[in-house]
Amino acid sequence: MNLYENLATQMKDAIRQGAFPPGERVPSVRRLSERHGVSQATVVAAYRLLGSHGWLEARPQSGFFARHPEAAPPATQMSDAQVGPCAVEVTELALRLMYNAQRKDLVSFGAAVPQAEFLPLKELRASLNRSLRGVDGIGSRYSVPRGEEALRLRIARRAAESGCQFGPDDIVITDGCQEALNLALRAVAKAGDIIAIETPAFFGTLQAIESLGMQALEIPSDPETGISLEALTLALERWPIKAVAVVSNFSNPTGSLMPDAHKSKLVKLLSARGIPLIEDDIYGDLAHARERPRAAKAWDRDGNVLLCASFSKTIAPGYRVGWIVPGRWRKTVEHLKFVGTMANATLPQLAIADYLSDSRYERHLVRVRRAYADNLARMQAAIARYFPIGTRTSRPAGGFVLWVELPEGCDSMVLYERALAAGVGFTPGRLFSPQDKYGNCMRLAASLPWDARLDAALAELGRLAGKAAGR
Repeated sequence: MNLYENLATQMKDAIRQGAFPPGERVPSVRRLSERHGVSQATVVAAYRLLGSHGWLEARPQSGFFARHPEAAPPATQMSDAQVGPCAVEVTELALRLMYNAQRKDLVSFGAAVPQAEFLPLKELRASLNRSLRGVDGIGSRYSVPRGEEALRLRIARRAAESGCQFGPDDIVITDGCQEALNLALRAVAKAGDIIAIETPAFFGTLQAIESLGMQALEIPSDPETGISLEALTLALERWPIKAVAVVSNFSNPTGSLMPDAHKSKLVKLLSARGIPLIEDDIYGDLAHARERPRAAKAWDRDGNVLLCASFSKTIAPGYRVGWIVPGRWRKTVEHLKFVGTMANATLPQLAIADYLSDSRYERHLVRVRRAYADNLARMQAAIARYFPIGTRTSRPAGGFVLWVELPEGCDSMVLYERALAAGVGFTPGRLFSPQDKYGNCMRLAASLPWDARLDAALAELGRLAGKAAGR
């Protein structure tokens, strides 16, 4: 055994035995080098080996942090094959769950919304005040349908972070990402048309399809790499699909990340057939690793990708500031925006534009990425401790949502009602499919500051899940 391998084994044993709990910082390269009398290069090699096996996580400008892959439940598996296009009816259930998620008496893992502790509220308030002082009566006038130029310019300048190239005039500001998805669907399809979606799918996409009278066709997806290109290719040959909608980076609800090669093939596959790709990249800025993953839009050469995003998951959910780069449907989307909501509120746009004007956003992202990674690791460890044997979870590398598969026979809707009575909330899996799938699944959001109260809530949820599963 090489020197670095021996050192890696010692550190792994220390982590396994609890000397470094998941999320806790391990000794720096320099400190461990001095402690063991080895070179820093040896320590770096050992840490890299531990990282490749899931025992360490490197965080920019912060050091190395312990993980415990053996403490995590088994990974979730590939979703089921598609059956055929179908109507969608999820809005009533989604609305009910949304109201329940707001209850003050619950420990709620249901709403995929950052809590105040994960938002730059102080800095954003300062940006809002500067915007108010900037121009007389600034909040009293209409914005143009395309949105405030200052904000569009900031978004365009950040495009390179996701591997994209587009200008301010290519962007239309929206009321969050949900309006962006609605506008995209309205621009490329009509009532009765078939929209291919990954499964499980973000219920907001399902709601948009439902509201527009379209049909959804579920395509199997891998919990780590996203939508199956093989299954999608077969579906394209069989059905008259009008558009494909995916969450490319850290999907909701599984947290899957499409590899670059996967994104490139997807864009080329659809472009060759003239079928638009609606890409939701709302979680792209929340990669737990150093580099932000590229959007599928980065491989778009003919305007066939409609890129949708917002700042709701990173800056301010209540500001309702999203955006869309509609490609060759820009004029159509701008017209739909004009006749629909006309324009977004002016002040939130200007406040976020001010906030994006320097490095504040990047510093904020470093902090919250670390916090969400820690929360997800703690949540997985708690599930391994408290939930019944046979429970599986996804392995998100970004964002803050976790997909949980309970043992067969455990009905998550029944569990949901029992958990509410016990003061715990989550999102049942049935909300993420139009065909009543995922009855034994749930989505948990790790967007609350971790404390003993959360651990106790997961312990209670695990107890109830075990009871529901007959364990």
